[in-house]
Amino acid sequence: MTDDLKFLETLASTQRKFLQKGGLCVGLVVTRTAEQYGLPLNPGKLRTDEGGQVKGLGKAAVQSILAEFGITKVLAEEGGRTSRGSLGLMESYVNALNEAHTKQSKLDLALVLAWWVEKVRLYFASEGPKFNFDSGKSIAANLTDIFSQAAEIQKNAGGTSYVGAMLQHLVGAKLDIVLGVGHVQHHGSSVTDQSTERSADFQVNEVAIHVTTYPNEALIRKAAANLQAGLKPVIVTLSDGVNGAAYLLKGTEWRDRIDVIDAAQFLTANVYERSLFKASDCRATISEILARYNQIVESCETDPVLRIRC
Repeated sequence: MTDDLKFLETLASTQRKFLQKGGLCVGLVVTRTAEQYGLPLNPGKLRTDEGGQVKGLGKAAVQSILAEFGITKVLAEEGGRTSRGSLGLMESYVNALNEAHTKQSKLDLALVLAWWVEKVRLYFASEGPKFNFDSGKSIAANLTDIFSQAAEIQKNAGGTSYVGAMLQHLVGAKLDIVLGVGHVQHHGSSVTDQSTERSADFQVNEVAIHVTTYPNEALIRKAAANLQAGLKPVIVTLSDGVNGAAYLLKGTEWRDRIDVIDAAQFLTANVYERSLFKASDCRATISEILARYNQIVESCETDPVLRIRC
């Protein structure tokens, strides 16, 4: 993402209604208005004569913009026109646009519009993985099914690592269930350890937990650095990643000093323990973990496709 679009991610993260139907409609139409009339915009002039709605906002206007990008699916039957709060969203967005315009020599509104269109695509795909508990399958198989759904969505997501983000927040949810909320810090999946001075994705007492879809040499070096700092590193990864980590550690001095755990097994053990090994309670325990997971996603991420439907 270019620097001139970062204000959009900030806006979406602080006002999450922008990623819902009404907010997306506002973003599309106001951006088109800015393309037509230039910046800065006067939010007062974007109100209808009656003052109760956003001028120009409606199904026809929204679908006309989306059609330019090959999207024919209807975003909102009213185009956000009757959505409660559209005026407030419009004013917030106009202020953000004007501020970005002031800070930057030239704000590329074509890129801004493309950003909104991409968020619409994500919204249409936002019926993310669904938890379908099958009592005839193992707990691990039920959990693995969620990752499989995320992998399928990821194929059409233009490089977005949904599986990695989902894995990170599921591990975080399990830690919250075990330790209680507030004992570990949660970060967006795009936030690097270096930018937050973290030793790992999670640190619990002297244990540094690294979560990854597939370990690489850089991760092994980070885990080794944690060893030297007196921490106990644990790598939680997918089943294929367990073999990859074993290969990277083979023949090194860290081979017997770094734990590598299959993520599905890591979560499965907790499900059985929390259910007191009562098979009938396992579904409710998984649902409890997923509910906490969705809360973490809501607070740390801006992409609705990461939510797991329960």
